[in-house]
Amino acid sequence: MKSAKDLVAAANSRVRTVSVQDAKSLLNQPDTVFVDLRDSSELARDGKIPGAVHVNRGMLEFSLDPTLPYHNPVFSSGKSIVFYCAGGARSALAADTAQSMGLEKVSHLGGGFTGWKATNGPVEK
Repeated sequence: MKSAKDLVAAANSRVRTVSVQDAKSLLNQPDTVFVDLRDSSELARDGKIPGAVHVNRGMLEFSLDPTLPYHNPVFSSGKSIVFYCAGGARSALAADTAQSMGLEKVSHLGGGFTGWKATNGPVEK
């Protein structure tokens, strides 16, 4: 049986990781959208990257699929998507899933929201 750690490592080998410093430079770019995958309780407690769209990780595949009523139009906008979670594991898996479902301009935030906050990245409550 593969471990969750094995799955994350495999995903990381297939997806682009954006550093916190590079992500900060993408923050106000009109062609980039940050997607927060954390649970609602995490957002309520810690805030989020300003302007980020929230898509709970458990609903990701349904939000990506344009044939379903759960589809989030951000995924068909043509914009670059930067997924993030608390530490970078869920976002690596999400970016890998999005790529396998046909999205091309996807990446994930290395170090996640924890890394973002540690470098004094702006936070929206």
